[in-house]
Amino acid sequence: MKAVIPAAGLGTRFLPATKAVPKELLPVLNKPVIQYVVEEALEPAGVDGAVIVNSREKPQIEHYFSADPDFEAYLRDHGKDAEADAVHAAGALPVSFAYQDDPKGLGHAVLCAAGETAGEPFFVLLGDYFVPGRRMCVHMAEVSRAHGGASVIAVAPVPADQVSRYGIIAGTRAGSLAGAEAAGDEEPGAVWKVTGLVEKPAPEDAPSHLFIVGRYLLSPRIMDLLATQGPGKGGEIQLTDAMVRLLAEEEMYAVVVDPDEGCDTGTPAAWAATNARMAMRDPAFRQAFVEGLGTQKL
Repeated sequence: MKAVIPAAGLGTRFLPATKAVPKELLPVLNKPVIQYVVEEALEPAGVDGAVIVNSREKPQIEHYFSADPDFEAYLRDHGKDAEADAVHAAGALPVSFAYQDDPKGLGHAVLCAAGETAGEPFFVLLGDYFVPGRRMCVHMAEVSRAHGGASVIAVAPVPADQVSRYGIIAGTRAGSLAGAEAAGDEEPGAVWKVTGLVEKPAPEDAPSHLFIVGRYLLSPRIMDLLATQGPGKGGEIQLTDAMVRLLAEEEMYAVVVDPDEGCDTGTPAAWAATNARMAMRDPAFRQAFVEGLGTQKL
């Protein structure tokens, strides 16, 4: 099974920095965002590789995930074994690449990886959001296995006055993750059977308060549907539109997750906040980070 990570966007919110450095390679502490996503993608049992859907204008991403024995040797010769080990680990990750030469939306990006997924179920992980604990996709796989290999999406609660900003699910409660039997309908661990997907509804029309987080486990049938999917909102091929068609043929489930389980890096402010959050969590960085803040005038 593969995990598909769309990464062909231009990162315009981060300009001018992304004129030279792809957004996906901006660091959170000492690793680029996309490495966190790849490592998360490889966590569920059965996932044996990540497919990054890249632009040919961003070869730096491919270079980052390539082996570099000369650089490793240089580091070791200079007594930097830990750094050499980290460089080796990144280059040894099972990453392959597909290309989106003409960006036409998320659905089109996923379709560009069709040749890499080999007609099997696959994950989709959006590249500007990662889960440090790496359990979200694991739980999604558990729900899929419990329901005969059905497609599963991750969802999280959002206040009623914000539903118009997101894709919202319709459905009914269908159970819980193991160990979360007491969870309320919109609390982490609840499992829903999805009956519909509504893009940015008005608050009075929202069928629930559960929005789609950037994690999907999809049936191979979605690739067939994406191949015939016409343009939707914004003139782009939307993954959600193909998922609505998939619902007419197959069952789909959703697992409710804690929105604080993940880290957003989609805007400069969110990226900065994620760096701060991760620094406070990591004993190797926490003290120096706090001391650094103490020397700055905010």
